[in-house]
Amino acid sequence: MRPRRSPLAQRLLGGVLCVATALLARSGDAQGQGDPWQALRQSGHAAFMRHSDAPGGAGDPAGFRLDDCATQRNLSEDGRAQARRTGAALARNQVAFDRVLTSPWCRCRETARLVTDKAAEDFDALRNLVGRQEHSASQVTALKSYLSKLDPAARVLFVTHGILISALMGINPAQGEIVVVRIGAGGEPTVVGRLLVD
Repeated sequence: MRPRRSPLAQRLLGGVLCVATALLARSGDAQGQGDPWQALRQSGHAAFMRHSDAPGGAGDPAGFRLDDCATQRNLSEDGRAQARRTGAALARNQVAFDRVLTSPWCRCRETARLVTDKAAEDFDALRNLVGRQEHSASQVTALKSYLSKLDPAARVLFVTHGILISALMGINPAQGEIVVVRIGAGGEPTVVGRLLVD
């Protein structure tokens, strides 16, 4: 006959089982998605990055201009440091991009430059949608069209805004987070992993 456990022992065991179940579920999710670092080194994948920390809420101050960074919401010093750490993590994991495309907003351009140590190309399909939601469908269509024509061997980093990544993939990444996608038929992106370098 098994000895009866005390109520305290039963509660502790229950807590341990709950934690173990949660960890196994998370592990299963990670296994289902695969290793995002490995995916970034494989053909047929791309990376979408939300710009690093830029305080001030969503959007930009009234009357901002794309040709004047001083009128926009820009990266904080923490955001710049985060972008550099992300670049260092990419290098450590032997991930290099053949092409870097960015939203023309200054916080995205600066993130792209600090992460890759080179200037990026402006790409209108990556523009911010805050206050411009009527352009959501056309930008998502343009992005999928671009992805559908991409050489499977090319490694491309897209630096943009959380609202656009949400419109394209239905997820809302943190500032500075990279979403790794597998490119399917018609340029349809499937999320295979997410990376956030703290």
